[in-house]
Amino acid sequence: MLLEDFKPLTRPPLVDPFGREISYLRISVTDRCDFRCVYCMSEDMTFLPKRDLLTLEEVDRVATAFVARGTRKLRITGGEPLVRRDIMNLFRSLSRHLASGALDELTLTTNGSQLERYASELAACGVRRVNVSLDTLDPDKFRKITRWGDLDKVLRGIEAARAAGLRVKINAVALKDVNEDEIEGLMSWAHGLGMDLTLIEVMPLGEIEPGRIDQFLPLSIVRARLMDKYTLDDDPYRTGGPARYVRVRETGGLVGFITPMTHNFCESCNRVRLTCTGTLYMCLGQEDAADLRAPIRASGDDTLLYRAMDEAITRKPKGHDFVIDRRRARPAVGRHMSVTGG
Repeated sequence: MLLEDFKPLTRPPLVDPFGREISYLRISVTDRCDFRCVYCMSEDMTFLPKRDLLTLEEVDRVATAFVARGTRKLRITGGEPLVRRDIMNLFRSLSRHLASGALDELTLTTNGSQLERYASELAACGVRRVNVSLDTLDPDKFRKITRWGDLDKVLRGIEAARAAGLRVKINAVALKDVNEDEIEGLMSWAHGLGMDLTLIEVMPLGEIEPGRIDQFLPLSIVRARLMDKYTLDDDPYRTGGPARYVRVRETGGLVGFITPMTHNFCESCNRVRLTCTGTLYMCLGQEDAADLRAPIRASGDDTLLYRAMDEAITRKPKGHDFVIDRRRARPAVGRHMSVTGG
């Protein structure tokens, strides 16, 4: 039972120093993953001890506090969120905020490996769309990128999600000399199945074996290549995240571009990220963070938690400082993306 009787109070919204209302919380429920993608993790990762993680009840409590302060969208991430034990208990509990109208959307980002198992349950909890991270349709290349992944299992998961009525969006990281020749094919495949595609520039988060300067492919180049063959019309569609979309006339589908390196999206940032340990990052590209685990474990009511949230949002920066070049061999941020949440 996850705080099913908890009733959020009506409280003032969280607004940062630049007047941006915080309406979107991304929650990493685990740093663990059943893949080891080359742009995200080292092959030999050391994961957090389970005792350091928030319980699912504590995750629910923090999420509920944010909903009470104006958060309208919750995205569950990881690592791979669906490998967390009893994760569906959290979705079932958080779905009460959809039922009450306090929350507009409950969704998740997944690698797709567990979707075949959980798609129907997610739909029953009020999840209406999912983002699936998929960088290639070539089985051998997929195995090289993910190190451990099985493409057929992911494709079955995508089909299960579509069969359950979930809207699927494909997220692909653009990788120089790895999948840049496949982006057109990935787009055509996704659009042919009624799925949108979002392309993402690799970000300088965490130490990994390949150098990110060798992985980095500017999406300005990708977009220019697509424009050689397709008609791309700017589209006002927004999901609450940083992607900016175009509609491809020839396919009818959307392509989103997330460009933290070549054109950052900070001016309208309405997001904060909670890690599985209860650390709140006000910016993906900054190290400054707030501890929310201590206040929730110090008191049975949420006075200390709200105070910590308020103080944290006063420190939300205007933007990040991502840079990738050969003069900066170290990542801009030391933590891996799997720790922060995708």
